[in-house]
Amino acid sequence: MADQDLSPSPTDAHASLSRRDTALLALLSGVTVANAYYIHPIIAEVGEHFDVSPAQIGLVPAFNQMALALGIFLLLPLGDRISNRTLSIVLASLQTLALLVMAVAPSFAVFVTASTLLGFVTIVPYLVPAYASKRAPAKELGRVTAFLTAGVIVAILLARVGAGIIAHWAGWHMVYAVAAVLMAGVTMAIPFIMEGRAKDRPPPPSIGYFALVGSTLTLLAKYPRVILSGAIQALNFGMFLVVWLGLAFHLTSAEMGYGTDTVGYLAAITVVSIFATPRLGRWADRVGPYRARLILSTVQAFGILLYWPTGSSLWLLMIPLMITNIVGPTIDVAGRMTFLSLEPAIRTRLMTGYIILMFSGAGIASWGAPVAYDIGQWHGIAGLCAAMSLTIVLLSWLGLRSQDS
Repeated sequence: MADQDLSPSPTDAHASLSRRDTALLALLSGVTVANAYYIHPIIAEVGEHFDVSPAQIGLVPAFNQMALALGIFLLLPLGDRISNRTLSIVLASLQTLALLVMAVAPSFAVFVTASTLLGFVTIVPYLVPAYASKRAPAKELGRVTAFLTAGVIVAILLARVGAGIIAHWAGWHMVYAVAAVLMAGVTMAIPFIMEGRAKDRPPPPSIGYFALVGSTLTLLAKYPRVILSGAIQALNFGMFLVVWLGLAFHLTSAEMGYGTDTVGYLAAITVVSIFATPRLGRWADRVGPYRARLILSTVQAFGILLYWPTGSSLWLLMIPLMITNIVGPTIDVAGRMTFLSLEPAIRTRLMTGYIILMFSGAGIASWGAPVAYDIGQWHGIAGLCAAMSLTIVLLSWLGLRSQDS
Protein backbone atom coordinates (compact mmCIF):
# COMPACT_ATOMS: atom_id res chain seq x y z
CA MET A 1 0.00 0.00 0.00
CA ALA A 2 1.60 3.27 -1.11
CA ASP A 3 0.64 5.28 1.97
CA GLN A 4 1.77 2.91 4.67
CA ASP A 5 4.46 5.17 6.22
CA LEU A 6 3.39 5.97 9.76
CA SER A 7 6.48 7.91 10.79
CA PRO A 8 5.80 10.83 13.14
CA SER A 9 5.55 14.31 11.74
CA PRO A 10 8.26 16.86 12.49
CA THR A 11 6.09 18.48 15.13
CA ASP A 12 5.64 15.24 17.04
CA ALA A 13 9.18 15.27 18.34
CA HIS A 14 8.57 18.48 20.27
CA ALA A 15 4.85 18.05 21.01
CA SER A 16 3.41 17.52 24.46
CA LEU A 17 -0.07 17.04 25.86
CA SER A 18 -0.45 16.50 29.61
CA ARG A 19 -3.22 14.48 31.18
CA ARG A 20 -4.79 17.73 32.37
CA ASP A 21 -4.73 19.13 28.82
CA THR A 22 -6.26 15.91 27.50
CA ALA A 23 -8.99 15.99 30.14
CA LEU A 24 -9.87 19.60 29.29
CA LEU A 25 -10.03 18.78 25.57
CA ALA A 26 -12.29 15.81 26.39
CA LEU A 27 -14.54 18.14 28.41
CA LEU A 28 -14.68 20.58 25.49
CA SER A 29 -15.58 17.76 23.08
CA GLY A 30 -18.19 16.38 25.46
CA VAL A 31 -20.05 19.62 26.15
CA THR A 32 -20.18 20.54 22.45
CA VAL A 33 -21.29 17.11 21.23
CA ALA A 34 -23.95 16.69 23.93
CA ASN A 35 -26.15 19.38 22.36
CA ALA A 36 -27.37 16.98 19.68
CA TYR A 37 -28.66 14.47 22.26
CA TYR A 38 -30.74 16.61 24.64
CA ILE A 39 -33.75 16.24 22.34
CA HIS A 40 -33.92 12.45 22.62
CA PRO A 41 -35.66 12.04 26.01
CA ILE A 42 -37.76 15.24 25.72
CA ILE A 43 -38.88 15.04 22.09
CA ALA A 44 -42.49 14.16 23.00
CA GLU A 45 -42.78 17.04 25.47
CA VAL A 46 -41.38 19.51 22.94
CA GLY A 47 -43.82 18.22 20.31
CA GLU A 48 -46.75 18.66 22.69
CA HIS A 49 -45.66 22.20 23.52
CA PHE A 50 -45.62 23.23 19.86
CA ASP A 51 -48.73 21.10 19.10
CA VAL A 52 -47.07 19.21 16.24
CA SER A 53 -47.34 15.57 15.22
CA PRO A 54 -44.64 12.97 15.97
CA ALA A 55 -43.66 13.07 12.29
CA GLN A 56 -43.14 16.83 12.46
CA ILE A 57 -41.15 16.83 15.69
CA GLY A 58 -39.03 14.07 14.18
CA LEU A 59 -37.71 16.70 11.77
CA VAL A 60 -35.73 18.23 14.64
CA PRO A 61 -33.16 15.43 15.10
CA ALA A 62 -33.31 14.53 11.38
CA PHE A 63 -32.43 18.05 10.17
CA ASN A 64 -29.87 18.40 12.96
CA GLN A 65 -27.96 15.33 11.79
CA MET A 66 -28.19 16.22 8.11
CA ALA A 67 -26.94 19.73 8.88
CA LEU A 68 -24.11 18.21 10.91
CA ALA A 69 -22.96 16.14 7.93
CA LEU A 70 -23.12 19.24 5.70
CA GLY A 71 -21.25 21.31 8.28
CA ILE A 72 -18.51 18.70 8.54
CA PHE A 73 -18.03 18.81 4.77
CA LEU A 74 -18.10 22.61 4.43
CA LEU A 75 -16.61 23.81 7.72
CA LEU A 76 -14.28 21.16 9.09
CA PRO A 77 -11.69 21.57 6.28
CA LEU A 78 -11.22 25.15 7.48
CA GLY A 79 -9.28 23.62 10.38
CA ASP A 80 -6.38 23.16 7.94
CA ARG A 81 -6.55 26.85 7.00
CA ILE A 82 -7.56 28.68 10.18
CA SER A 83 -6.21 28.24 13.73
CA ASN A 84 -8.14 25.41 15.38
CA ARG A 85 -8.53 27.59 18.48
CA THR A 86 -9.97 30.56 16.58
CA LEU A 87 -12.33 28.37 14.57
CA SER A 88 -13.50 26.57 17.73
CA ILE A 89 -14.29 29.87 19.47
CA VAL A 90 -16.40 31.08 16.53
CA LEU A 91 -18.30 27.81 16.14
CA ALA A 92 -18.87 27.34 19.88
CA SER A 93 -20.24 30.91 20.07
CA LEU A 94 -22.71 30.09 17.31
CA GLN A 95 -23.74 26.92 19.17
CA THR A 96 -24.42 29.00 22.28
CA LEU A 97 -26.58 31.39 20.25
CA ALA A 98 -28.55 28.53 18.68
CA LEU A 99 -29.22 26.97 22.10
CA LEU A 100 -30.46 30.31 23.47
CA VAL A 101 -32.89 30.63 20.55
CA MET A 102 -34.12 27.07 21.12
CA ALA A 103 -34.71 27.84 24.81
CA VAL A 104 -37.00 30.81 24.02
CA ALA A 105 -38.32 29.80 20.58
CA PRO A 106 -41.84 31.23 20.09
CA SER A 107 -42.76 28.76 17.35
CA PHE A 108 -41.88 25.35 16.03
CA ALA A 109 -40.40 26.86 12.86
CA VAL A 110 -37.96 28.93 14.92
CA PHE A 111 -37.09 25.95 17.10
CA VAL A 112 -36.35 23.58 14.21
CA THR A 113 -34.37 26.29 12.39
CA ALA A 114 -32.20 26.91 15.45
CA SER A 115 -31.71 23.18 15.94
CA THR A 116 -30.63 22.83 12.31
CA LEU A 117 -28.13 25.69 12.73
CA LEU A 118 -26.91 24.00 15.90
CA GLY A 119 -26.15 20.84 13.94
CA PHE A 120 -24.41 22.75 11.15
CA VAL A 121 -21.92 24.40 13.53
CA THR A 122 -21.31 21.40 15.82
CA ILE A 123 -17.81 20.92 14.44
CA VAL A 124 -15.67 21.45 17.54
CA PRO A 125 -15.79 17.75 18.63
CA TYR A 126 -14.20 16.87 15.29
CA LEU A 127 -11.64 19.68 15.34
CA VAL A 128 -10.32 18.64 18.73
CA PRO A 129 -8.82 15.24 17.73
CA ALA A 130 -6.86 16.85 14.87
CA TYR A 131 -5.67 19.62 17.22
CA ALA A 132 -4.67 17.10 19.89
CA SER A 133 -2.80 14.97 17.36
CA LYS A 134 -0.54 17.96 16.60
CA ARG A 135 0.49 18.20 20.25
CA ALA A 136 0.58 14.56 21.35
CA PRO A 137 3.68 12.43 20.68
CA ALA A 138 3.02 9.69 18.12
CA LYS A 139 3.56 6.98 20.76
CA GLU A 140 0.69 8.44 22.86
CA LEU A 141 -1.77 9.06 20.03
CA GLY A 142 -3.92 6.05 20.95
CA ARG A 143 -4.18 7.06 24.61
CA VAL A 144 -5.13 10.64 23.77
CA THR A 145 -7.62 9.72 21.05
CA ALA A 146 -9.20 7.10 23.31
CA PHE A 147 -9.56 9.60 26.16
CA LEU A 148 -11.29 12.09 23.86
CA THR A 149 -13.61 9.33 22.62
CA ALA A 150 -14.46 8.37 26.20
CA GLY A 151 -15.30 12.02 26.92
CA VAL A 152 -17.80 12.05 24.08
CA ILE A 153 -19.38 8.79 25.32
CA VAL A 154 -19.78 10.23 28.83
CA ALA A 155 -21.33 13.40 27.40
CA ILE A 156 -23.88 11.49 25.33
CA LEU A 157 -24.88 9.41 28.35
CA LEU A 158 -25.17 12.43 30.66
CA ALA A 159 -27.05 14.45 28.02
CA ARG A 160 -29.79 11.86 27.77
CA VAL A 161 -30.12 11.35 31.51
CA GLY A 162 -29.70 15.01 32.46
CA ALA A 163 -32.18 16.33 29.91
CA GLY A 164 -34.86 13.96 31.18
CA ILE A 165 -34.34 14.95 34.81
CA ILE A 166 -34.22 18.71 34.16
CA ALA A 167 -37.30 18.58 31.91
CA HIS A 168 -39.21 16.59 34.54
CA TRP A 169 -38.58 19.17 37.26
CA ALA A 170 -38.24 22.47 35.36
CA GLY A 171 -39.61 21.96 31.84
CA TRP A 172 -37.85 21.40 28.52
CA HIS A 173 -37.02 25.11 28.04
CA MET A 174 -34.68 24.88 31.03
CA VAL A 175 -32.78 22.03 29.31
CA TYR A 176 -31.64 24.37 26.55
CA ALA A 177 -31.11 27.27 28.92
CA VAL A 178 -28.71 25.14 30.99
CA ALA A 179 -27.06 23.88 27.78
CA ALA A 180 -26.53 27.47 26.63
CA VAL A 181 -24.89 28.38 29.94
CA LEU A 182 -22.59 25.36 29.67
CA MET A 183 -21.68 26.30 26.10
CA ALA A 184 -21.01 29.91 27.09
CA GLY A 185 -18.70 28.65 29.80
CA VAL A 186 -16.64 26.35 27.56
CA THR A 187 -16.54 29.02 24.83
CA MET A 188 -14.89 31.44 27.23
CA ALA A 189 -12.51 28.67 28.35
CA ILE A 190 -11.34 27.69 24.85
CA PRO A 191 -8.48 30.24 24.76
CA PHE A 192 -7.10 28.53 27.87
CA ILE A 193 -7.87 24.95 26.78
CA MET A 194 -6.51 25.25 23.22
CA GLU A 195 -3.19 27.01 23.15
CA GLY A 196 -2.35 29.34 20.29
CA ARG A 197 1.30 28.60 19.84
CA ALA A 198 2.79 29.13 16.40
CA LYS A 199 3.25 25.43 15.68
CA ASP A 200 -0.46 24.82 16.30
CA ARG A 201 -1.41 27.27 13.57
CA PRO A 202 -1.80 26.04 10.00
CA PRO A 203 0.48 27.54 7.37
CA PRO A 204 -0.84 30.50 5.35
CA PRO A 205 -3.47 29.25 2.86
CA SER A 206 -2.13 28.65 -0.62
CA ILE A 207 -5.49 27.66 -2.14
CA GLY A 208 -8.98 29.11 -2.06
CA TYR A 209 -11.80 27.84 0.14
CA PHE A 210 -13.63 25.85 -2.53
CA ALA A 211 -10.39 24.27 -3.67
CA LEU A 212 -9.68 23.46 -0.01
CA VAL A 213 -13.06 21.74 0.42
CA GLY A 214 -12.64 19.90 -2.86
CA SER A 215 -9.16 18.81 -1.83
CA THR A 216 -10.78 16.60 0.81
CA LEU A 217 -11.90 14.26 -1.98
CA THR A 218 -8.45 14.41 -3.57
CA LEU A 219 -6.77 13.53 -0.28
CA LEU A 220 -9.13 10.59 0.24
CA ALA A 221 -8.08 9.22 -3.14
CA LYS A 222 -4.42 9.71 -2.19
CA TYR A 223 -4.78 8.00 1.20
CA PRO A 224 -7.00 4.93 0.75
CA ARG A 225 -6.39 4.00 4.39
CA VAL A 226 -8.83 6.79 5.33
CA ILE A 227 -11.52 5.41 3.02
CA LEU A 228 -11.03 1.93 4.47
CA SER A 229 -11.09 3.21 8.06
CA GLY A 230 -14.14 5.36 7.29
CA ALA A 231 -15.98 2.40 5.75
CA ILE A 232 -15.20 0.26 8.80
CA GLN A 233 -16.42 2.97 11.17
CA ALA A 234 -19.54 3.53 9.03
CA LEU A 235 -20.41 -0.12 9.64
CA ASN A 236 -19.28 0.01 13.27
CA PHE A 237 -21.27 3.11 14.22
CA GLY A 238 -24.19 2.03 12.05
CA MET A 239 -24.30 -1.32 13.82
CA PHE A 240 -24.41 0.46 17.19
CA LEU A 241 -27.52 2.37 16.03
CA VAL A 242 -29.13 -0.76 14.60
CA VAL A 243 -28.75 -2.54 17.95
CA TRP A 244 -30.25 0.26 20.03
CA LEU A 245 -33.05 1.05 17.59
CA GLY A 246 -33.78 -2.67 17.42
CA LEU A 247 -33.87 -2.91 21.21
CA ALA A 248 -36.38 -0.05 21.33
CA PHE A 249 -38.72 -2.10 19.12
CA HIS A 250 -37.92 -5.50 20.65
CA LEU A 251 -38.10 -4.75 24.37
CA THR A 252 -41.41 -2.89 24.06
CA SER A 253 -42.99 -5.62 21.90
CA ALA A 254 -45.76 -7.90 23.18
CA GLU A 255 -43.24 -10.74 23.30
CA MET A 256 -40.93 -8.97 25.78
CA GLY A 257 -43.42 -6.61 27.47
CA TYR A 258 -41.04 -3.97 28.82
CA GLY A 259 -41.59 -0.22 28.84
CA THR A 260 -39.54 2.43 27.08
CA ASP A 261 -37.88 3.28 30.39
CA THR A 262 -36.16 -0.10 30.34
CA VAL A 263 -34.43 0.83 27.08
CA GLY A 264 -33.11 3.95 28.79
CA TYR A 265 -31.87 2.05 31.82
CA LEU A 266 -30.19 -0.48 29.55
CA ALA A 267 -28.30 2.34 27.83
CA ALA A 268 -26.31 2.74 31.04
CA ILE A 269 -24.32 -0.31 29.89
CA THR A 270 -22.42 2.06 27.59
CA VAL A 271 -20.65 3.36 30.71
CA VAL A 272 -18.28 0.35 30.51
CA SER A 273 -16.65 1.89 27.45
CA ILE A 274 -15.65 4.92 29.52
CA PHE A 275 -13.26 2.72 31.49
CA ALA A 276 -12.32 0.27 28.76
CA THR A 277 -11.59 2.63 25.86
CA PRO A 278 -8.57 4.51 27.34
CA ARG A 279 -6.97 1.20 28.41
CA LEU A 280 -7.58 -0.42 25.04
CA GLY A 281 -6.27 2.74 23.37
CA ARG A 282 -2.95 2.37 25.20
CA TRP A 283 -2.87 -1.29 24.16
CA ALA A 284 -3.47 -0.22 20.53
CA ASP A 285 -0.44 2.08 20.84
CA ARG A 286 1.68 -0.98 21.62
CA VAL A 287 0.37 -3.47 19.03
CA GLY A 288 -0.40 -0.97 16.25
CA PRO A 289 -3.79 0.26 14.96
CA TYR A 290 -4.24 -2.27 12.14
CA ARG A 291 -3.56 -5.35 14.26
CA ALA A 292 -5.58 -3.95 17.18
CA ARG A 293 -8.56 -3.26 14.92
CA LEU A 294 -8.59 -6.82 13.56
CA ILE A 295 -8.41 -8.35 17.03
CA LEU A 296 -11.11 -6.04 18.40
CA SER A 297 -13.44 -6.56 15.43
CA THR A 298 -13.10 -10.33 15.84
CA VAL A 299 -14.05 -10.10 19.53
CA GLN A 300 -16.94 -7.82 18.59
CA ALA A 301 -18.17 -10.33 15.99
CA PHE A 302 -18.28 -12.99 18.70
CA GLY A 303 -20.47 -10.72 20.82
CA ILE A 304 -22.70 -9.79 17.88
CA LEU A 305 -23.33 -13.46 17.06
CA LEU A 306 -24.68 -13.89 20.60
CA TYR A 307 -27.55 -11.49 19.91
CA TRP A 308 -29.52 -14.20 18.10
CA PRO A 309 -29.63 -16.86 20.88
CA THR A 310 -29.91 -14.35 23.77
CA GLY A 311 -32.70 -12.24 22.26
CA SER A 312 -35.50 -13.72 24.37
CA SER A 313 -33.95 -12.71 27.71
CA LEU A 314 -33.18 -9.18 28.87
CA TRP A 315 -30.52 -10.45 31.27
CA LEU A 316 -28.79 -12.62 28.67
CA LEU A 317 -28.81 -9.71 26.20
CA MET A 318 -26.55 -7.83 28.59
CA ILE A 319 -23.71 -10.24 27.77
CA PRO A 320 -23.32 -9.30 24.06
CA LEU A 321 -24.16 -5.68 24.87
CA MET A 322 -21.30 -5.59 27.37
CA ILE A 323 -18.85 -7.17 24.92
CA THR A 324 -19.71 -4.86 22.02
CA ASN A 325 -19.69 -1.72 24.15
CA ILE A 326 -16.26 -2.60 25.51
CA VAL A 327 -14.53 -3.07 22.15
CA GLY A 328 -16.66 -1.03 19.72
CA PRO A 329 -15.36 2.48 20.56
CA THR A 330 -11.73 1.37 20.32
CA ILE A 331 -12.33 0.16 16.76
CA ASP A 332 -13.08 3.82 16.03
CA VAL A 333 -9.94 4.88 17.92
CA ALA A 334 -7.77 2.44 15.94
CA GLY A 335 -9.30 3.69 12.69
CA ARG A 336 -8.40 7.29 13.50
CA MET A 337 -4.88 6.27 14.51
CA THR A 338 -4.26 4.97 10.97
CA PHE A 339 -4.20 8.52 9.58
CA LEU A 340 -3.84 11.01 12.47
CA SER A 341 -0.08 10.49 12.40
CA LEU A 342 0.17 11.86 8.86
CA GLU A 343 1.19 15.43 7.95
CA PRO A 344 -0.51 17.89 10.38
CA ALA A 345 -1.55 20.25 7.56
CA ILE A 346 -3.94 17.65 6.09
CA ARG A 347 -5.23 15.86 9.20
CA THR A 348 -8.40 17.93 9.58
CA ARG A 349 -9.46 17.29 5.99
CA LEU A 350 -8.72 13.59 6.39
CA MET A 351 -10.87 13.62 9.52
CA THR A 352 -13.58 15.33 7.47
CA GLY A 353 -13.72 12.45 5.01
CA TYR A 354 -13.64 9.89 7.82
CA ILE A 355 -16.52 11.51 9.74
CA ILE A 356 -18.65 11.99 6.61
CA LEU A 357 -18.29 8.29 5.83
CA MET A 358 -19.21 7.46 9.43
CA PHE A 359 -22.40 9.54 9.39
CA SER A 360 -23.35 8.16 5.99
CA GLY A 361 -23.29 4.71 7.55
CA ALA A 362 -25.33 5.99 10.48
CA GLY A 363 -27.99 7.39 8.15
CA ILE A 364 -28.34 4.17 6.19
CA ALA A 365 -28.38 2.10 9.39
CA SER A 366 -31.08 4.29 10.94
CA TRP A 367 -33.28 3.41 7.97
CA GLY A 368 -32.17 -0.23 7.84
CA ALA A 369 -32.95 -1.06 11.47
CA PRO A 370 -36.77 -0.67 11.32
CA VAL A 371 -36.84 -2.45 7.96
CA ALA A 372 -34.88 -5.40 9.40
CA TYR A 373 -37.15 -5.53 12.43
CA ASP A 374 -40.26 -5.37 10.26
CA ILE A 375 -39.01 -8.32 8.21
CA GLY A 376 -37.68 -10.58 10.95
CA GLN A 377 -38.27 -8.90 14.32
CA TRP A 378 -35.27 -9.36 16.65
CA HIS A 379 -33.83 -12.10 14.45
CA GLY A 380 -33.82 -9.59 11.60
CA ILE A 381 -31.84 -7.13 13.73
CA ALA A 382 -29.41 -9.84 14.83
CA GLY A 383 -28.94 -11.03 11.25
CA LEU A 384 -28.26 -7.52 9.94
CA CYS A 385 -25.75 -6.87 12.73
CA ALA A 386 -24.02 -10.19 12.07
CA ALA A 387 -23.58 -9.33 8.39
CA MET A 388 -22.22 -5.87 9.25
CA SER A 389 -19.86 -7.22 11.91
CA LEU A 390 -18.40 -9.96 9.71
CA THR A 391 -17.83 -7.35 6.98
CA ILE A 392 -15.89 -5.26 9.52
CA VAL A 393 -13.68 -8.26 10.30
CA LEU A 394 -13.03 -8.83 6.60
CA LEU A 395 -12.17 -5.17 5.94
CA SER A 396 -9.94 -5.06 9.04
CA TRP A 397 -8.07 -8.13 7.80
CA LEU A 398 -7.62 -6.53 4.37
CA GLY A 399 -6.33 -3.37 6.05
CA LEU A 400 -3.74 -5.28 8.09
CA ARG A 401 -2.68 -7.35 5.06
CA SER A 402 -2.22 -4.22 2.91
CA GLN A 403 -0.33 -2.40 5.66
CA ASP A 404 2.04 -5.33 6.21
CA SER A 405 2.69 -5.90 2.50
